[in-house]
Amino acid sequence: MRNPVDDPELAAIRARKLEQLLTAGSAPKIPVSSWAGPITLTDATFDQEVRKPGPILVDFWAEWCSPCHRVAPVLEEVARARGDRLRLGKLNIDENPRTPARFQIMSIPTMLLFNNGSLVDGIVGAVPKAEIESVLARHI
Repeated sequence: MRNPVDDPELAAIRARKLEQLLTAGSAPKIPVSSWAGPITLTDATFDQEVRKPGPILVDFWAEWCSPCHRVAPVLEEVARARGDRLRLGKLNIDENPRTPARFQIMSIPTMLLFNNGSLVDGIVGAVPKAEIESVLARHI
């Protein structure tokens, strides 16, 4: 019995198949995320960013808030995994007090999910990644 690795007929079939894939443009594509990181939001830019098409998860945080710092890398990981389907915005409540007051933010971290300018969901506290993903899965 011939060794399949040395079989010239199999080698010819592999070569033809590879040529077909390359010429047809159907070679497997590796998904590339264009996620460029979180967007820094301010009271002045908040409405403009939230009204853009698609979902944006806004993280209301403060420098002194250790739960905010714990959840920040999780939010970035979740947003990065969703690539072009989700934007992540960060709004420092100490530097931008009007927007948190407008949404009656009483504790941080608070994450609000907007889609096409409308508030669709929210999360309060440094919750586990699974809970964040569950909320996003309902809307994205």
